[in-house]
Amino acid sequence: MQDPPALAELLRPALFFALLVVVSVCEQWRPLRLSDPQRLLRWPANFGLVAIGLVLVAALPMSMLAASHWAKGAGFGLFNLVEAPVWVEGTIAWLLLDLAMYALHRALHEVRWLWPLHRVHHSDVEFDVTTGLRFHPAELLLSQLFRLGLVMLLGAPLMSVLAYELAFAAFLLFQHANFRLAGPLERILRLLLVTPDMHRTHHSVHRDETDSNYGFVLSLWDRVFRSYRRAARDAPRQMRIGLSEFRVPEQQTLRALLTQPLERQ
Repeated sequence: MQDPPALAELLRPALFFALLVVVSVCEQWRPLRLSDPQRLLRWPANFGLVAIGLVLVAALPMSMLAASHWAKGAGFGLFNLVEAPVWVEGTIAWLLLDLAMYALHRALHEVRWLWPLHRVHHSDVEFDVTTGLRFHPAELLLSQLFRLGLVMLLGAPLMSVLAYELAFAAFLLFQHANFRLAGPLERILRLLLVTPDMHRTHHSVHRDETDSNYGFVLSLWDRVFRSYRRAARDAPRQMRIGLSEFRVPEQQTLRALLTQPLERQ
């Protein structure tokens, strides 16, 4: 049995880094929030976290596409045990993958022992595309293992996994963009998709707002499971981002972020 095509394996990282450049340029062109006094501290730390996390994930013996490929060859997983049109299987698998990421994200907030890992992401005191890179390496590893297990249990078709991986990479950057979308366009997009304005509320310093808007790609799940919040109580340019207990510059260094999960709240 051959491995997944090398080109398919390269698509996600290639798209991710291309979009990182594009979104960064757009942020400079039409920024929403204009002041970031800690940028020279935040950016190296955020890039450092994702670099360490990607090394750990790359060390795993299997990628998402390889997991789908293995399940197909072994006849393992739900969609390899039932007969349905390819487009039906692919659509349902894609939706289930996005629903699962919503569920994992919500669990990272609501399960007490998981929150210290995820709060590294939320302790960023500003909101820009690099916030979409700011995940503790242990959380990235946990998330990847969860998704690998899910792909195998579903027997998710390779093309639906590839399509979701590309959408996931794109929206991880897009939803954290410090970018002004025209009001009417933003309201139309968020009927279906997670927009930067919608996700910015999730990064508010107010905990009731932090515990809302968990979606990754589709805004549907927040509406269905009653975690949707239309807007933050503070205006986008004035709202405080982050966590009240992690605001000083010394807490924004790479070393501090790596050890932060060990600190008591």
